[in-house]
Amino acid sequence: MRQHHNVLYLTTPGAYLCLHDQAVEVRRDGQDPVRVPRHHLQAIVCLGPATVSPPLMQACAEDGIAIVFCTEQGRFLARVVGPQDGNVHLRRAQYHAADDPARRLAIARAIVAGKLHNARTLLRRWAREHPDAESAAPISGAADDLTRIIDELPRVGDIDVLRGHEGMGAKRYFAMFPLLLRGDPGMTWEGRSHRPPLDPVNAVLSFLYSILASECGAAAQAVGLDSQVGFLHVEKPGRPALSLDLMEEFRPLLADRLMFTLVNRRQIQPGHLRREDAGAWSLTDDGRRLVLAAWHGRKREALTHPLLGEATAWGLCPHVQARLLARHLRGDLDAYPPCLPD
Repeated sequence: MRQHHNVLYLTTPGAYLCLHDQAVEVRRDGQDPVRVPRHHLQAIVCLGPATVSPPLMQACAEDGIAIVFCTEQGRFLARVVGPQDGNVHLRRAQYHAADDPARRLAIARAIVAGKLHNARTLLRRWAREHPDAESAAPISGAADDLTRIIDELPRVGDIDVLRGHEGMGAKRYFAMFPLLLRGDPGMTWEGRSHRPPLDPVNAVLSFLYSILASECGAAAQAVGLDSQVGFLHVEKPGRPALSLDLMEEFRPLLADRLMFTLVNRRQIQPGHLRREDAGAWSLTDDGRRLVLAAWHGRKREALTHPLLGEATAWGLCPHVQARLLARHLRGDLDAYPPCLPD
């Protein structure tokens, strides 16, 4: 169990959560109960099987505390929340924009441009700092390829073609990962794989992406948007398309960068992961706790937001971007501005 920034994470499978006066009580086999005051919490995230008592569910619904259920690998399963106060006018504007091919394409184009721009920024930084000049050259070449794809985006007039450009950029970006990984030899990368992740690095990355998607979904709902209706991602029943949209520009900045820090500094090692019988890799309990601690350390770090010009914690950036998207949908901004820090 770990509490960070008003979010309670349950990392021990089989925990039982119940109501104890004004606190959440967590019971685990062989351990003393732990109580966390409810007024400190915005969400409870269960990583792995957990049981939540009906009285606690009712109290959380009344207090506006979301209960999120994920697999042990961090894949989202469900989110239990009370009545939502979403602004009906904002949601109607969101639905109209999603149904307008031109507006949907414009917002999706900004999302893809933000993702590729931030991926290029990381590649250029890694190329400058790489200890091997011979390896730095292809990294710089990949950054140049992303520049060419970004330059083509304004001329893309079809959303499926746009998704193809995003896919090409992601493939070029991920191809550089073997040149950037300098941790334990057991922390292998065999190319991007998910559902399930087929190597240790993908397991760490998929876990971080799941956390990021959950937080972007919370940010969207906090400003009154519908997290199920997106612009870049195809809408499917139960799929948080807008959450996936908002996380795209943050994948390189938050998840990928943190993964490389953990692996290259050997803070996370093969012993923090396990391989299942079917070949999938997942984090152990200790591995999840380590990654969660590093994640929230990263969220506390500050940057100067490129649009607002103000010092902003990384953890607040999804909320800032969700608010900027809402302003665009209301007509206060001519376009959606992705977060593009230097």
